[in-house]
Amino acid sequence: MSATTLTAVRDAAYDEAYRNRYIIAITVTFASILEILDTSIVNVAIPHMMGTLGATLDQIAWVSTGYIVANVIVLPITGWLSAYFGRRRYFAGSILLFTTASFFCGNAHTLNELIAWRILQGLGGGALLSTSQAILYEVFPPEEYGQAMAIFGVGVMVGPTLGPTLGGYITDTFSWPWIFYINLPFGALALVLSLQYIGDSKWAQKLGDTDWLGLFLLAVGVGTLQLFLERGERLDWFASREIGFYAVTSLLSLVSFVWHELHVEHPVVDLRILGNRQFGTGALLGAILGVCLYATVFVLPVYLQQILRFTANQTGLVILPGALASAFTMVLMSRLLGKVDSRLIASFGAALFAFAMWQWSHFTTQSGVDDFYWPLIVRGVALGLAFIPLNNLAMSQLSMSQIAPATGLYNLMRQLGGSVGIALSATLVQRFMAESREGLASHVSLYNPVVVQRLDAITRTLQGRGDTFDVARTKALTSINGAVQAQAAMLAYEKIFLVFGLVFLVAIPLIMTLKYDPKRLRGGGDAH
Repeated sequence: MSATTLTAVRDAAYDEAYRNRYIIAITVTFASILEILDTSIVNVAIPHMMGTLGATLDQIAWVSTGYIVANVIVLPITGWLSAYFGRRRYFAGSILLFTTASFFCGNAHTLNELIAWRILQGLGGGALLSTSQAILYEVFPPEEYGQAMAIFGVGVMVGPTLGPTLGGYITDTFSWPWIFYINLPFGALALVLSLQYIGDSKWAQKLGDTDWLGLFLLAVGVGTLQLFLERGERLDWFASREIGFYAVTSLLSLVSFVWHELHVEHPVVDLRILGNRQFGTGALLGAILGVCLYATVFVLPVYLQQILRFTANQTGLVILPGALASAFTMVLMSRLLGKVDSRLIASFGAALFAFAMWQWSHFTTQSGVDDFYWPLIVRGVALGLAFIPLNNLAMSQLSMSQIAPATGLYNLMRQLGGSVGIALSATLVQRFMAESREGLASHVSLYNPVVVQRLDAITRTLQGRGDTFDVARTKALTSINGAVQAQAAMLAYEKIFLVFGLVFLVAIPLIMTLKYDPKRLRGGGDAH
């Protein structure tokens, strides 16, 4: 057979194996965006839900908490479920469950109904993220993994940013049920495309007996850990018996789960994958990425809306350029992988993120829209630089049969890292605010001539508007107290930004311990 004929045969086989890869990439990324958006889109509609359903803030919080808890329970077992049901049926079934639950969430008439359907929605959505990533590693050739992860990364990085903006717009323009109804046409489209183009995995391992005890221990352990992180700040951590119960239950369940999974013949989660130093280190770095991504996504809107009094829509417009910068950077990174050491790219991204947080620490109570433009773009570029290299480095020493369970664990680590980041930032903001307020208050007294002068000026202004002296004096004291509170909060946010910049900066030595193969995933070579 001639060389020309061999080339033609090889090219035909290549086209047959990978011909639908971009349609599949768009399909799974589309499904992932739906899942990620629903993690954060609900938050801005919570006050409206409270009014409609007659719920307190602590009660309505379960609408978000139930979804996230269901998510993290499913994430580590997506590889097992995919093998059990068949990847095509499992992925399509998850989209169907997510979309159906979205309809009933919007149609809920009581709080209990809404929470129950949100939990089912979370169970369906939990499959979409890690299964999507596993699918992409199989349907793309190794030399195009960068492009696959760029498409996937756009959804993962941009989704959390756009959620509050989209949720605010829909809630203000229509009503809160529409944040769920909006999923219906997009979910239906994703379902049709997945049934048409996504097939079962060629590398799924045959399952033995179902590890029911492992499933139970995992659900209890991860579920109570997420509850501990979600409700800890609200209930003052270990001052609450409920939080103490979550902590003890989670610790005992997870320790028992790890011991059981390492000794059972057919584990529901193959924890031995973490014994691969490359993947174990990569999963830890994924958790650090989650901490920095979700903590800053959580803190910035709070600062913009509480300190600067921005609306949800204004906040979204401020954040949008940074999200677009992440997307653009990841597309660029897909072209550089294999040409530049991924460790250097990820390390530069971590350093640039720390620089962005230093820029953020210079925000003030008087900052305007223009002050946020470049600092947020720098952060977006930094996260775009880090995301794809860290993903590919983590998976680079695994075989294709290990990719499905590995992506579940990796995404679980990033999600739990995000929960830790949000819980940590919420706690530190309160602590730093109290410390700053105490320091500022020591200089604000009636024995300070500057304070007295300011107090008298405000009082005279208010008297000029018709207030009596006593009323004007009270309002003046309230105004000064509010200014002190705002400055204390601003100082707290500045410290928070620096803390999370430092977190990513200290990860650079860990990044450099990873092995770098400039050609392809080792597993990709075995599989393809």
